[in-house]
Amino acid sequence: MTAPVFLADTAALAADPGETVELDGPEGRHAAVVRRLGPGEAVVLTDGRGTSVDGVVVEARRSGLVCRVVDRQSVPPPRPRLWVVQALPKGDRAELAVQMLTEIGADVIVPWAASRCVVQWRGERAAKALARWRAHAREAGKQARRSWLPEVRDLAATADVAQLLRSAALPVVLHEAADRPLAALTVPDEGDVVVVVGPEGGITDTEVAAFDAAGAAVVRLGSPVLRTSTAGVAAGAALLSRTPRWS
Repeated sequence: MTAPVFLADTAALAADPGETVELDGPEGRHAAVVRRLGPGEAVVLTDGRGTSVDGVVVEARRSGLVCRVVDRQSVPPPRPRLWVVQALPKGDRAELAVQMLTEIGADVIVPWAASRCVVQWRGERAAKALARWRAHAREAGKQARRSWLPEVRDLAATADVAQLLRSAALPVVLHEAADRPLAALTVPDEGDVVVVVGPEGGITDTEVAAFDAAGAAVVRLGSPVLRTSTAGVAAGAALLSRTPRWS
């Protein structure tokens, strides 16, 4: 069985092979009490920022695990970085989008309050929704065994998205009526690739104009029109497949 992955502090992962490291807190209690891991079982500990440790459990407590370090790896940040600006989907489609974007390798996920979004984040609801997005990204990243977990940014307005596009190495906006196909774009090996995904009701002309003025390539994926929760996944995978990250 593949060793389960748990998040740990960067400082705890500084131990050399042969030394021990403690996994405590919520992750440690989950490993010991819920997963019921015991001595002799293999685990992977990661800080989600490129450092991971292969370990073996030597002691299980209710508060967590004590693990012996077998090996430690440091992985550089992925290049190019994939940003997906995701208009707020309805219901459980948001969870699906965040999970799948994390699985394919999105590095930054930006929730966007587009004009035609049915869902609105305000006040306490906004804080709870953002926390759920971050929790889904964290758990999906562990499941996908990623050394670098994605960052979920605060809710963005259209002006914020335009600014992201201006600074991108490849700024992309998906639009079902665009003449130019996504496949026609040249994908850089470095920098940030920013993909904007509109809501179910579509991106407004005003939003398209703002993004076009920011230098974005407005493109279509293909003939089928995908839902907002899957369009970013399809576009991200298509772009990453043409980079060294997927070679």
